Amino acid sequence: MPLLDSHALVDSIAPLALSEDSDFIASVSTSHLSQKDGAISVIDLASRFIAGSIGSNRVADQMLSARVISALRDIQVRDFALGSHDGATIHIYAMMWQYLLRIAPTGYVAPIASLYAALCYENGEGALANRSLDRARVDEPSYSLAALLRKVFSAGWPPESFAAMRKDLHPKVCASIFDSPASS
Repeated sequence: MPLLDSHALVDSIAPLALSEDSDFIASVSTSHLSQKDGAISVIDLASRFIAGSIGSNRVADQMLSARVISALRDIQVRDFALGSHDGATIHIYAMMWQYLLRIAPTGYVAPIASLYAALCYENGEGALANRSLDRARVDEPSYSLAALLRKVFSAGWPPESFAAMRKDLHPKVCASIFDSPASS
């Protein structure tokens, strides 16, 4: 359902209290995963959202969320995450990225905001996509994916082009992460 005004857009991606919780911030900042483990954590969290079990174990959900938030600072893991959804799961991934965007501590927002922006744009929600890029820019003004997406959105690329790029690039990213001995 589209949001009606700019205040509602901004509120829908505003930080939640957890993003400032010192214990949660410590969990995020001390999580150091390999690319492979980071990608697996993305899959695990998405699986909880898909199964509808997110929220049934708050402590475990927050620990896994912290791992994913930290792992997404790695460009390969972020690019893996960018291609992880498909037409059947786009709405579930949108909920997941929105949730992570709202709980991400300062310094960890830009990758998630960029992921959410790309997904929103692909889903035809350009205004929300641009507001998400605004959050990325505030967190990390020179974040490369946010800058690239801003150019792509401004150029008016068709949203369906994201699905085509994902279909082409995701297998290559997967091979790089899962087939590389250095990623273990």
